[in-house]
Amino acid sequence: MSTKIKYTDEAFGPVKLVRDFLPAPDELVLKEETVKVTISLSKASVDFFKQEAKKNHTQYQKMIRRLLDAYTLAHQQPRMRPGRRKQRASNR
Repeated sequence: MSTKIKYTDEAFGPVKLVRDFLPAPDELVLKEETVKVTISLSKASVDFFKQEAKKNHTQYQKMIRRLLDAYTLAHQQPRMRPGRRKQRASNR
């Protein structure tokens, strides 16, 4: 069923170093500030998100929250987006 691996002392060839792109552990545990709300959604929408969440092994509420966050970010004024400095009135 499985093939045996044969190890040799051959050279690997050119090695390419890859920059560490993973977040630090403390960045993984931080949670975004959230606010509890009550909202009525269509059954079709909730069923869709539940189905997609199951396929992707995640929570449907998290998917809806990320969708709303992406929509909000895309439609905010440029000076309101996170990571950008507020523009001074004289620079407009």
